[in-house]
Amino acid sequence: MNTTSLIRRRYPLLLAAVLLALVPAHHAMADKDDHIEARELLQRGEILPLARILTVVQQRVPGDVIEVELEREDGRWEYKVKVLTPTGLVRKLYLDARNGAVLKIKDD
Repeated sequence: MNTTSLIRRRYPLLLAAVLLALVPAHHAMADKDDHIEARELLQRGEILPLARILTVVQQRVPGDVIEVELEREDGRWEYKVKVLTPTGLVRKLYLDARNGAVLKIKDD
C-alpha cells in the first residue's frame, strides 16, 4: 500500500484525533466546538492541513501513524505525531503546525 492510500484511509480517524487534541481531555466532552477552532486556524493559515503534515512525517519516519495531537506550545501550534516504524520502534515527531518544519524527533 502506498503512502497516499494509507493517508486517505486513515485521514478521518487522524483528523478526529487532532480535533480532540485541541483542548485538554477533561474539556473534550464539554466543548463541542473544537472542529470550529481547527477550521479557523487552518483558514487563517496558522496551521497546515493534516494531509500535508502526514506527508512530511512519512518522508522523515516511514511507518504507521498511531497518534496525532495538535497543541499550543510556547506561543505556537505544534503537531505531535507518533509513528510505529516497520521495526516496531515508536518515534514521536514534533512539527511546527504553521510550516511543517520538523522541530524534533525522539523515541517514545
